[in-house]
Amino acid sequence: MESIFTVLHVVMVIMNFSRINGTFCSLQGEPVYPQLSKDGDIMIGGIFPFHRSWETTDMSYMVRPSPLKCVSLDFRTFQFSQSLIFAIEEINNSSSLLPGVSLGYKIYDTCGSTAMGVRTALALVNANENSTLHEPCTKPAQVQAIIGETYSSVSMAIAKSIGPFSIPIISHSSTCECLSDKRKYPSFLRTIPSDYYQSRAMAEMVKQFGWTWVGAIRRDDDYGNSGMAAFTEAAEQLGICLEYSLPFIRTYSQEKVLRIIQQIKSSTSRVIVTFATHWDLEILLNVFYEHNITGYQWVGTEAWISDSNVARMDKHKILQGAIGLAIPKTTVTGLKEFILDINPLQSAGSAIFTEFWEALFECKYSVQNDSEDTTVCTGQEKLSEMENEFTDMTLMPIFTNVYKGVYSAAHALHNLLTCTQICPTKKQPDPLTFLEHLKRVHFKTKEGEAVHFDKNGDPVAKYEMINWQTTEDHHEFVTVGLYDSSFPAHNRLSVKMASIVWAQNTNQVPVSVCSESCPPGTRKAVQKGKPICCFDCIPCAEGEISNMTDAVKCEQCYQDYWSNPYRDECVKKETEFLSYEETMGILLTAVSIIGTVMAIIIAIIFFKHKNTPIVKANNSELSFLLLFSLALCFLCSLTFIGQPSEWSCVLRHTAFGITFVLCISCVLGKTIVVLMAFRATLPGSNVMKWFGPPQQRLSVLAFTLIQVLICVLWLTTSPPFPFKNRKHYKEKIILECQLGSAIGFWAVLSYIGLLALLCFILAFLARKLPDNFNEAKFITFSMLIFCAVWITFIPAYVSSPGKFTVAVEIFAILASSFGLLFCIFLPKCYIIIMKPEQNTKKLIMGKVPVK
Repeated sequence: MESIFTVLHVVMVIMNFSRINGTFCSLQGEPVYPQLSKDGDIMIGGIFPFHRSWETTDMSYMVRPSPLKCVSLDFRTFQFSQSLIFAIEEINNSSSLLPGVSLGYKIYDTCGSTAMGVRTALALVNANENSTLHEPCTKPAQVQAIIGETYSSVSMAIAKSIGPFSIPIISHSSTCECLSDKRKYPSFLRTIPSDYYQSRAMAEMVKQFGWTWVGAIRRDDDYGNSGMAAFTEAAEQLGICLEYSLPFIRTYSQEKVLRIIQQIKSSTSRVIVTFATHWDLEILLNVFYEHNITGYQWVGTEAWISDSNVARMDKHKILQGAIGLAIPKTTVTGLKEFILDINPLQSAGSAIFTEFWEALFECKYSVQNDSEDTTVCTGQEKLSEMENEFTDMTLMPIFTNVYKGVYSAAHALHNLLTCTQICPTKKQPDPLTFLEHLKRVHFKTKEGEAVHFDKNGDPVAKYEMINWQTTEDHHEFVTVGLYDSSFPAHNRLSVKMASIVWAQNTNQVPVSVCSESCPPGTRKAVQKGKPICCFDCIPCAEGEISNMTDAVKCEQCYQDYWSNPYRDECVKKETEFLSYEETMGILLTAVSIIGTVMAIIIAIIFFKHKNTPIVKANNSELSFLLLFSLALCFLCSLTFIGQPSEWSCVLRHTAFGITFVLCISCVLGKTIVVLMAFRATLPGSNVMKWFGPPQQRLSVLAFTLIQVLICVLWLTTSPPFPFKNRKHYKEKIILECQLGSAIGFWAVLSYIGLLALLCFILAFLARKLPDNFNEAKFITFSMLIFCAVWITFIPAYVSSPGKFTVAVEIFAILASSFGLLFCIFLPKCYIIIMKPEQNTKKLIMGKVPVK
């Protein structure tokens, strides 16, 4: 086809060159004559498919092909022609537009054939269809502009052929996005929006209704293929997938049609998007009914969605509830009446008028002898008694497009000829100059509608959303929404959902998805080898959420937040610490208070019996100091309970370290006293004077000051501080006291352990000294318990998680404190309270045998 166009271009250039140089022209091939014509000062061309198809000729390449024989008259094209004639007659009768200049027209039939379309376009440009003899080529290009063609494929061929000559082509119905390419089609303009906008509007509409899995049928030509490609691109951007996209044209074989049927039957989508014409649907509807393909939601383009012919063909209501985009309804005063007045057709072209009349009234002017059943045309038939495709005005918006195309050319001529009261010249302007003026034209129709072209020769895209609502005997086209490309992207489409009646006459929006939507708390995972609309819903991992439907990925919660059980919201992480309100905290607090009370009670008992031998033995002053330190040990465990703060973190470790050293120092002092006491009983020994009460106090103070010094160094270098531990548990935060300096902490514990070990060794050495009440035995047991507790504490402390770490430390403090309290003081309390008769100096010194 491209090579044919190239040859045609060369021929055109040669013919124009010959015309310019005053040489003679000679027509090659068969002449092409207009179907309708009228002379004028300046001519406007029209190219329409008066016939729907043509008879196939011999394509064997053995003989010269005969001219196309067009068949099946199309009444719609006569309406387009009437619209063109009406506009020209209105302009010729106008005193304000092109005064003194008459417009004429020549309207050709293409039969829907691309080749015929190019041929008629060349005839309009050359204007020498009658030059069968050698005649001077002095006539200029016959037409100033061409209105047409209806089909995009034909318009593309015409525009590409005559584009180099800058003859404008103004189409009323060719919507292919490809025609906006000014590099290929520099002289093409149109009064109908490009499929670029319609495809995107349809994709937005499909998305609005929640359909992400749709099928598609497209006309197998430039209109259908280009429109569906644009729709597919826009749909993919909006997350819509096409399960199938099937080409179809009315010339397809039965085998191809059956493959289309099989594909639709095996599909799972319930929505069919169609880029087709009403002629294609005429065949498809019958086939779908034969194979019981019903209940689908159809989405259509302006090519058929508001066409009453399609509605009449849909006898089985297959398209019930169809929805699609249509050119907004417009009216032109007087146009409907003019279309229905067919007298201008009779005067403009007698041959085509006869064929039109016979088809319109289903009669014949000449009847053969053997055709007795055929009605004879009288010429007196009345159109008012008919109701058919020609009398139907549902395509009035397209008729108006033809009307606006003629007026665009007229306004450009008016501006170019600088007409005021009368145009100074009736000479046709240069095509290129006229084309530039036409591109910049801007006017309003008599109904107030603004008309202008953008840089691509397209008008502003506006559509009405049409819904087929079925009554018992007919379809009604109801406007349920609008689309305006001049609006902001988020506001271009408006839909009245409550007004829509869907397929199968329901008010429920059909569902057409490959996979059900993923609820909040999950994310989409595309199924292997399938489109992105087919997916599995994977729950978000812990710590991640998705708070929207069909989330592509889960979002990580912020540091101090965690996902709730449904994974659709980040909630503040639960904080864990040993509190006074929980059972463990209450029990440990109670035990701590009980230990403190017991220490106080024992101190009171000892105070009341301070002058008795058992209290006075082994330095009662150290006993009271030991009881005081034990009370502090019990109380210091309370600092480990509750939410950690700066002061509690510092206090708990230092108080624990100092009070325990004070406690062990007292025990160590008592142990040394026991050893020294028995040393003093030896002849000549004066040991007690070196470790009397002052020395005992000084030793306790010295041992304690060393621990105080360790704690001061710890606090000044790297003190403990409150810390949020997020590593141990992902779903909660452990509030704990960070040690600051681990060396400081373990130095405190090591010093306590060193003193406890020293005390244990000394008590162990003194355990067998002769005495009825040898306190060294009880100190040995207490130190044994103390060391066992703290040796066990280390692995338990390291391995315990969260608040249990603190509980282990409190347990160690309480256990070791109770061990000291019970082992050292309970035996004495037993003697004081239960066996007061044994509380004598002789018995304690072992001089009286114990019974």
